[in-house]
Amino acid sequence: MTTRFLNASEAARRLGVSTKALRLYEQRGLLAPVRSAAGWRAYGPDEMRRAGEIAALRALGLSLAQVARVLQGDPQGLEPALAAHQAALEGRLRQLAGAIERVHGLRDDLARGRAPTAGELANLLSPSGSGIAFDLPWPWGGERFELGPVRPLTYIIGPLGSGKTRLALRLAETLPGAIFLGLDRLDDGGAAAKSRLDADPDLRARIDRALAWLAEDGATASDALVALLAGLEAEGPVVVDMVEQALDRATQEALIAHLRRRGPDSRPLFLMTRSCAILDLAAVGPDEAILLCPANHSPPAYVAPWPGAPGYEAVATCLATPAVRERLSRGPATS
Repeated sequence: MTTRFLNASEAARRLGVSTKALRLYEQRGLLAPVRSAAGWRAYGPDEMRRAGEIAALRALGLSLAQVARVLQGDPQGLEPALAAHQAALEGRLRQLAGAIERVHGLRDDLARGRAPTAGELANLLSPSGSGIAFDLPWPWGGERFELGPVRPLTYIIGPLGSGKTRLALRLAETLPGAIFLGLDRLDDGGAAAKSRLDADPDLRARIDRALAWLAEDGATASDALVALLAGLEAEGPVVVDMVEQALDRATQEALIAHLRRRGPDSRPLFLMTRSCAILDLAAVGPDEAILLCPANHSPPAYVAPWPGAPGYEAVATCLATPAVRERLSRGPATS
């Protein structure tokens, strides 16, 4: 049987990385795709196996330089990455232990003849921890809203005019210690962020490390990226207005991968977005949530990231390109 070779786009899709990441692996000498007769890169079983190893090591938190050493048999740099991965796994274990306790409690209630409510059953799919409640701003007219257990990453999404920015501002006002990172972070080329970095050498060192990591994942360094990273270094929860603003797609993909590696016990981030690179519905994990502000000004609602779930199509439409959104708004063509 003839071995099938994949082109760069197919290989990247199967591996869950970008084509730019594959190119970086090649540039660093970690991966050597074969060439077709026409000169195109092609990835067979051996190349896919090697690329999968690289992607897995990156997911553990290793830089490309560390990945190269590991592939050469040098364990230097593995201890911090393994310690961070262990901490993330232990955080998920604590979440599972809490969920098991909730299941035990519901089973005990059943044995005593008390049926669990729909809300109690739904909470089995949520991380442990209490939520907060607050009055919704205009255009909802003061309705009470309960924010469930807060996850490390929550995406806030909705069409234009849905009130998502006002919801984000109210979240920043309500969550203890939270800040709102608005679009003014880009004023004068991120001058405020640069001043913070100049005044705080430790912060600058952390941002430089993050930039180096992101560059290895295909991001493009820019004032917008520096300003965003500096804002995300706040001590408490951060609510970000249009996180993708002034970032190209490759940078967005590298950024969200970087944020996902923080683990289940990390500070909550609320990311307003309309980018499918930031909010990839197929990649949403257990430590993430989607909060939709509907176009009809119904109260915000959590949306599960799978087709058929209530609100899923509305979220997918918000993430579509402008051309696709316009076509969907016109409805099906008639003859």
